[in-house]
Amino acid sequence: MAVSASKAKREAKRAEKGKKSKKTAAEEVDETSETIAKLKLQQDEHGISDRVTTGVLGSLTTSRDIKVTSVSLVFHGKVLIQDTSLELNFGRRYGLLGENGCGKSTLLKAIAAREYPIPEQIDIYLLNEPAEATEFSALEYVVREAEHELQRLEDLVEKILEEEGPEAPALEDLHERMDELDPATFESRASVILIGLGFNSVTIKKKTKDMSGGWRMRVALAKALFVKPTLLLLDDPTAHLDLEACVWLEEYLKRFDRTLVLVSHSQDFLNGVCTNMIDMRQQKLMLYGGNYDSYIKTRAELETNQMKQYSKQQEEIAHIKKFIASAGTYANLVRQAKSRQKILDKMEADGLIEKVIPDRVFSFRFPPVEKLPPPVLSFDDVSFSYSGNPEDNLYENLNFGVDMDSRIALVGPNGVGKSTLLKLMTGALSPTGGRVSRHTHLKIGVYSQHSADQLDLSKNSLEFVRDKFPQISQDFQYWRGQLGKYGLTGEGQTAKMATLSEGQRSRVVFALLAIEAPNMILLDEPTNGLDIPTIDSLADAINAYEGGTVVVSHDFRLLDKIAKDIYVCENKTATRWDSSILAYKAKLAKNIVL
Repeated sequence: MAVSASKAKREAKRAEKGKKSKKTAAEEVDETSETIAKLKLQQDEHGISDRVTTGVLGSLTTSRDIKVTSVSLVFHGKVLIQDTSLELNFGRRYGLLGENGCGKSTLLKAIAAREYPIPEQIDIYLLNEPAEATEFSALEYVVREAEHELQRLEDLVEKILEEEGPEAPALEDLHERMDELDPATFESRASVILIGLGFNSVTIKKKTKDMSGGWRMRVALAKALFVKPTLLLLDDPTAHLDLEACVWLEEYLKRFDRTLVLVSHSQDFLNGVCTNMIDMRQQKLMLYGGNYDSYIKTRAELETNQMKQYSKQQEEIAHIKKFIASAGTYANLVRQAKSRQKILDKMEADGLIEKVIPDRVFSFRFPPVEKLPPPVLSFDDVSFSYSGNPEDNLYENLNFGVDMDSRIALVGPNGVGKSTLLKLMTGALSPTGGRVSRHTHLKIGVYSQHSADQLDLSKNSLEFVRDKFPQISQDFQYWRGQLGKYGLTGEGQTAKMATLSEGQRSRVVFALLAIEAPNMILLDEPTNGLDIPTIDSLADAINAYEGGTVVVSHDFRLLDKIAKDIYVCENKTATRWDSSILAYKAKLAKNIVL
């Protein structure tokens, strides 16, 4: 009996210990999730912003133009901007440029949080997260937000009347905005915007809680466009849009008559929308007039002139130093040497002309692959529906093929089945009718627009790739080289991936894809978050790749550079487009209703 009681106590202790260890493991998971969430929000462990900012308002508090001087921005101890100026003039549309990880999104968040001295009368809206999951439909959500905005404006008018009287200069703009909102037209105007962004008569009535993150992002964008804040900040607004919605948004934003700051990695989108460009590099904000093409031309001219002046000044400095060194101890030459040293000291005190530092350009390549004879991947009379019912078919009797030299672009509105078609290619989905045939040695690599979700954001990229492929190497130096090939270097390799930009995390995914060495690559929205030079590098890599490629993208410029064949997915099939992608864009633009 005593032995039995003792045994029962030991088992009870073990059970209790097991409970504690399980609880500890669960707590660790929760703590890790909380840490990642805070890092994504750019907060420290206490929930305080990891951004440190300075700035002095240089414009009138009553002006709709914004000028802030002595601007600085530090994030996680890294200086992103130092002693520069931020100038945003009302009615202008600015494209914010900079390489991945330079801090564009962080700057927008700091502006939206009013961490710079922006007058309270200037309302700010930052689009960087989806609409809330609610019981309201897309249309109801946008209309309710418009009603809230109208109420906010009415309250603000009352406050200004009480504090400053009826002659207050801010009242004119507020009354103009209230007239523009016009509650009688809320539903009709909200419908136009939502339909332009890809909703239809059914999905416009869908509750936001039943929508994916991408569609809720469209609702948030619709709200921003409808409310028309004085300062609208858009962080990669085309990331969740199809080509048709991108064209509609480009045409809509061309007419935006307030102040817009836009981060986009689509060159043609920047060309179509922007009146000015802000280049965020070398810890400065450099302002240029005109669209992206004008910026490229102006910057090239300025840098050519700067290099000429730099070379001339360096020759002059070398000449002066040579004379000083050869002066020796001769009295008359020593006097001349001292005089020239004063000239040199004055040049340095006034600030020497800096050498132009070119943008970092890297050229990655997908590894060589085994050539496979055709047919490599073929669809024979394929039909498919998620329900299995023929009346729900996304595709019917589809005949389609991909070989090693294919460079195929799939286009068409969201919801027609472009991503589904890619899943049928990989075998993640099986056809409900017909057959998908694959070469026995075919190895397919996939870059999904959600690929970054597969990363462990609590680790840095070096730890992550080493742990994922321990059989290849345990040496961090080896993995530094692998990640460096895809443009992730220095601090980007050692910082936790939750603190990296979307573009930096995408580079990790490209590195993983290359390590797997597939002989066919399917790319679903590969440009999201990538900067323009990286998109150019991706296009070069695709063109040099020895395997077959199928791409779904909203970036017209990428498709223009790589696509040999364009297939339009609509009407339950994929039909070859016999002209260029730019001709397809022009066709979409003709059908736009604003």
